[in-house]
Amino acid sequence: MKLSQFKFNLPKELITQYPARYRDEARLLVLHKSTGDVEIKQIPDMLDYFNEGDHFIFNDTKVFPARLYGTKERTGAAIEVFLLRELNRESRYWDVLVDPARKIRIGNKIYFGNDSSIVAEVIDNTTSRGRTLRFLSDYEGDEFREKLFELGHTPLPKYIQRNLEEPDERDADDPERYQTIFAAKEGAVAVPASGLHFSKSMLKRMEIHGIEWSFVTSHIGLGNFKPIDVEDLSKHKMDSENMEISQTVVDTLERLHAEEKQVCAIGTDVMRVLESVVGTNGHVKAFSGWTNKFIFPPYDFTVANTMLANFYMPMSTQLMMVAAFAGYENTMHAYEVAIEEGMRFGDYGDAMLVVK
Repeated sequence: MKLSQFKFNLPKELITQYPARYRDEARLLVLHKSTGDVEIKQIPDMLDYFNEGDHFIFNDTKVFPARLYGTKERTGAAIEVFLLRELNRESRYWDVLVDPARKIRIGNKIYFGNDSSIVAEVIDNTTSRGRTLRFLSDYEGDEFREKLFELGHTPLPKYIQRNLEEPDERDADDPERYQTIFAAKEGAVAVPASGLHFSKSMLKRMEIHGIEWSFVTSHIGLGNFKPIDVEDLSKHKMDSENMEISQTVVDTLERLHAEEKQVCAIGTDVMRVLESVVGTNGHVKAFSGWTNKFIFPPYDFTVANTMLANFYMPMSTQLMMVAAFAGYENTMHAYEVAIEEGMRFGDYGDAMLVVK
């Protein structure tokens, strides 16, 4: 398929800047992929489409405060540093993005904090905006990491705007609300947004319905938000992300398939994990490592038969995966309805449940 097929007009006012008052208060569009029919519901209503013994798969990654603001040595120029991944904990090497990149060269130093207690030295260029930094500080071990993260800000996507000079009182909620309630394994720089809709009371309702759940881990990186720069999608290369699926989850999935139960992937990140571990024999296998799998139409899914996904930006890789699962025409029609209904887009937005 072509990139331009995923372009649509999204009114700016539908790009959600703040979450709903309560996690499970968002609206829900239900898409029946066998017919293309859609219904407008609320998040708690999704349980009506599942039976006892059906199973949800969540992502238990934890977002860390990856966005830092520092100043360049000598000039004092303001520099944004976005932490991508830790390369070496002992040496304090990090893979990062810097902005503005043109001002930052190998050998430059960036100072953080009012007391400049943490300094970063640029030791390599990786991409046009990418750099490898070595952090310098008197803090040792876990204390250094703790101090570094204290200086960090919640890594909201660029389409969610915050005014650091004149903050809104709701901004203080971002560290809690841009995190799922079951976040456990630190490593993501973007939240598994579909998991944001689940509150403790929602999990309790699932338990009452007899719906079970398991966790996989996908440390979501910025590759999900990187613009695609080729028209032919088969030529796009996804950035790799670290993931893990245990043998316990694999055994559970095998049992669910044998019992013909519904398996619901909560988010495109979970779907990517599940499809990354399908072997040539059609069975899933336990795995811990990296995946760069890019899913777009047409694609035959093996593991999950239902899916919950937020409403994504035009020409995004997440939208392409949803279209691969639900069908291109079904998905684009559902998005037209969502826009007509004034549903909210983005990580803090509403959701779409795709059922058979």
